[in-house]
Amino acid sequence: MKEDGYRPTQILTKREREVFELLVQDKTTREIAKELFISEKTVRNHISNAMQKLGVKGRSQAVVELLRMGELEL
Repeated sequence: MKEDGYRPTQILTKREREVFELLVQDKTTREIAKELFISEKTVRNHISNAMQKLGVKGRSQAVVELLRMGELEL
């Protein structure tokens, strides 16, 4: 048995988490790209990669799943 405080490896990369944290703040793809100094295509790629890891088909489903798993906070 693992000791208290053990947290399994997180599913999202640091950047994917940053993107989703901005998504839950109701930011658009364009706004996220500007804030993180990356292209809109890269934002979409991060979202797509996270959705694939989670096995969901939409951004909102991904957010719900990440909240459920404790990977994101509101």
